[in-house]
Parts: sequence; structure tokens; C-alpha cells
Amino acid sequence: MKNICVYCGSSPGRLPEYADTAVTLARELVKHDIGLVYGGASVGVMGTIADAVLAAGGRVTGVIPQMLVDKEVAHAQLSELHIVKSMHERKTLMAELSDGFIALPGGLGTLEELFEILTWALLGLHQKPCALLNVAGYYDHLSAFLDHATHEQFIKPAQKALLMIAENPEMLIDRMINFVPSGVNKWIDLDQT
Repeated sequence: MKNICVYCGSSPGRLPEYADTAVTLARELVKHDIGLVYGGASVGVMGTIADAVLAAGGRVTGVIPQMLVDKEVAHAQLSELHIVKSMHERKTLMAELSDGFIALPGGLGTLEELFEILTWALLGLHQKPCALLNVAGYYDHLSAFLDHATHEQFIKPAQKALLMIAENPEMLIDRMINFVPSGVNKWIDLDQT
């Protein structure tokens, strides 16, 4: 695994645990020589994880649309920064550069990115691991909702299983490194799941 994309908030959030866990995740990435791919901003949890990877001697690739560069939120000290035209181009390039995906706490953009990449896995567009890092219970209600949607038969158990959920960055990185794609197309094989 060469690079992991981390989706996360452009806000620091309410709890210090969000930033603390971003720093711990950053150290785990560097420890395993895994580069960070992220949204390219210098603010919030995004800026925290980028700064922590760089401080530990790791590689950070940012992908940011020009409209956000114009708002002066681009991180100026990254290993590599791609400036793109649109959010769609941003997400596509982040996916192409990454071997796996983790969502730290974040807002609507983080959720949208996570669910799009998870849907791409469902459709068989990639077979890369997708995960939630559930910091301080941030994603408890989302996890419960996914259980509810599975119970209500809008999500198949095999589809739900595409999303790893963990509370510990070290254990999550180990799970991602050891991830083996199931080989089952969750879209075509819906009746067998």
C-alpha cells in the first residue's frame, strides 16, 4: 500500500480528540511508509493530519480545486499539490492516487466523499479498502443507521461489509494493509449476498 486517501473536516471540530487522532493516524502512515492523499487544505483536521505527516518525515499529496486556492486555504508546504478545476476532478484524482480510503470526522463534504468512494466499490469500479475511523464515537449514529438500512433491506450485508469501522488508528492501518478484496461484485451478485 503506497498511499491512503484521508477524508476529513476543514474544521477542527468540537473535541480535541479529533486532532489528536489525526496526529496518531499520521504517525501510523509514516511508520508504514504510506503517503497521505487528502484535500490539500491547511485548515481544520485536514491541516492537522497533513502537518503531522510532514513533521514525521512522510509524503503528503494534496488535491484542491482552484476555487479553494483562491480562498487561501491551500497548504503551501506539501510534498505535492495538484490544483484542479472542480470538486469532481478532485475526487477522481484522489481516488486514482490512492490504494485505500479512510474518513476521519468531518462534515457533509467528508460524508459525500466517503459514500461516493464506497458506491464506486459497490459498483466494482475499484477494490480498495474503505474505512471510518470512529473517533470519540463520532460515527456511532452513522454506523447505527447503516445497520438500520441493512435491516430494512436497502443495503445488503455484503455491501455493508465493504466499510471497515474502527476506533484505533493502529489497528485500522493493519487491517487496511492486510485487506484482501472479496472478489465478489456487490452490485451484480446482489441475490447471492
